[in-house]
Amino acid sequence: MAKKKEPEKQGNEELFLALNLLEKEKGIPVDFMVDKIKKAIATACKNNYGNEDVDVEVDAATGRFDVFLKKEVRDEVENPSREILLDAAREIDPLAEVGGFVGIRLDTKQFGRVAAQTARNIIRQGIRDSERGQMMQEFQSKHQELVSGLVERIDPKTGAISLKIGKAEAVLPKNEQIGGENVREGDHIKVYVVDVRETEKGPKAIISRTHPDLVKRMFETEVPEIYDGTVEIKGVSREAGSRTKLAVMSHNPDVDAVGACIGARGSRVSEIVEELGGEKIDIVEYSDDPQKYIAAALSPATVLKVETAEDGSRSCKVTVPDNQLSLAIGNKGQNARLAAKLTGWKIDIKPESGFYGEE
Repeated sequence: MAKKKEPEKQGNEELFLALNLLEKEKGIPVDFMVDKIKKAIATACKNNYGNEDVDVEVDAATGRFDVFLKKEVRDEVENPSREILLDAAREIDPLAEVGGFVGIRLDTKQFGRVAAQTARNIIRQGIRDSERGQMMQEFQSKHQELVSGLVERIDPKTGAISLKIGKAEAVLPKNEQIGGENVREGDHIKVYVVDVRETEKGPKAIISRTHPDLVKRMFETEVPEIYDGTVEIKGVSREAGSRTKLAVMSHNPDVDAVGACIGARGSRVSEIVEELGGEKIDIVEYSDDPQKYIAAALSPATVLKVETAEDGSRSCKVTVPDNQLSLAIGNKGQNARLAAKLTGWKIDIKPESGFYGEE
């Protein structure tokens, strides 16, 4: 006749079955959780016996665990929680000597609910820590990358968007959104992971749709020549929701960098413009020659002449046809501002006639 399982052992087995299940479902190693349980039992011993110096032997296969409270063998006992007389010690271990230690087996039932509850809490905390770790890994693998997120919620007060990115969640604040963009719950939007930080509440991804590198990463995704290194993006300047300037150069004389980015009948750039809600994108040819680069950066305006400062400062005077002055400067100075940001030069624009007045 089979022996009836002791309730305690049955409980332990259930505990270890639960741990094995957690390993499968959450990817938390059983060893990690067993270690946490050992620490919980040590804490329970400290509370119950005033001694946290314990050896916990765990057999995960059978669900059995033994707890031994370690005490120092002494001729005289001052602290019964941590010390034991030689005669008593020799009843446990006949070879015990003064100055050595013996392990007193404890009845694990004595821990009762305290140890079980502590173990449960530690397992819960272990799950949280592990999930945080997994979330951190997930975010870090996407650091400075373009990711697609599902819009789960839009805060009616702040306008912040809660996004589901893989298994993780991130918040896109209002100031990192493209102005005037109409986003609804259930939409998929692309965001750039600017940074990943560990906070008290867990890992946090700093995401943005206004960052210049968002456009850069979009072109890398959309244009195979950029992805394979034939065409290189040399600079990006952006005023999100309005206009972006992108400087590109080709490392292959047979490949036109600007044409590759625009695509056949504008197919590549129009995909990106659509994703950015109609943001205008100027793609210009990069040049090591500052005069050529500055002239290209002021596109779509035509530039007649670029004179760089003789004192070596990065400032220049640019001459444009009279009828192109407002185009070169742009609405509220935007075109000139973006060209200056792209090239790193201070640009002073003047009309061909020398008079600042439109035709």
